[in-house]
Amino acid sequence: MNLSLYASATGMEAQQLNLNNIANNIANVNSTGYKRSRVEFQDLLYQSQAPKGGDAGGGGTTPTGIEVGNGSRAVSTTKIFSQGQLTQTDNPWDTAIDGEGFFQLTKADGTTAYTRDGSFKIDATGQVVNNDGLVYTGIGAVPANVTGVFIAPTGEVSFETPGGIVPGPTIQLARFSNPNGLKSLGGNLYQETQGSGAAVVGTPGTDGMGILRQNYLEMSNVNVVEEMVSMIVAQRAYEINSKAIQTSDEMMSTVNQLKR
Repeated sequence: MNLSLYASATGMEAQQLNLNNIANNIANVNSTGYKRSRVEFQDLLYQSQAPKGGDAGGGGTTPTGIEVGNGSRAVSTTKIFSQGQLTQTDNPWDTAIDGEGFFQLTKADGTTAYTRDGSFKIDATGQVVNNDGLVYTGIGAVPANVTGVFIAPTGEVSFETPGGIVPGPTIQLARFSNPNGLKSLGGNLYQETQGSGAAVVGTPGTDGMGILRQNYLEMSNVNVVEEMVSMIVAQRAYEINSKAIQTSDEMMSTVNQLKR
């Protein structure tokens, strides 16, 4: 059986997935708090035509043998949780995490979602919410007479009112032993899974948590130049796999045209 057809087909499928992932990274270059992802591949099972260490006759053994692979497959998409650039804004509720950790949001079903996107707003009821209206866990309703807000690097919130400064709650962050195990929900949100482990909640600046930066947003950590290079590599790999299929087809055509 001509394995080159099947091996090259798996290579083309793998590079198509790789290109899809690269395109998603580039599409989210301006998504606040977005973390780029990388596709990881493995080789498939091998067909052993001559075993290594087999009997070579005369009492000897074969030193290498013959193994032919069956192509490649994608095994995971890994998020790269490196720090994105912090960009200053004019919104006092914009908050970036400088270091490890996630903000906690309460979804409509009562479960908790996690995000690095700190672009928060105040809704009509005084709740601090994200751009999709999910409530920022732990702050509660902001008093109606608040004229300003101060967020300390260690999470303490203070409200400025006509009567003076009023202390508020302390923001808590969450971190995970394996953040790559988090499930991506879209909307800059992640969900806890068995692979990520349980969330460890703590105060910013303690227990490995990052600190908070008020009036800043963490931008995407996508490097467009690196993604363009990866795109070119994926394109060339796709082309050479298709060339291998074409060459294999031509070889079989040559065999079919042989005459005795």
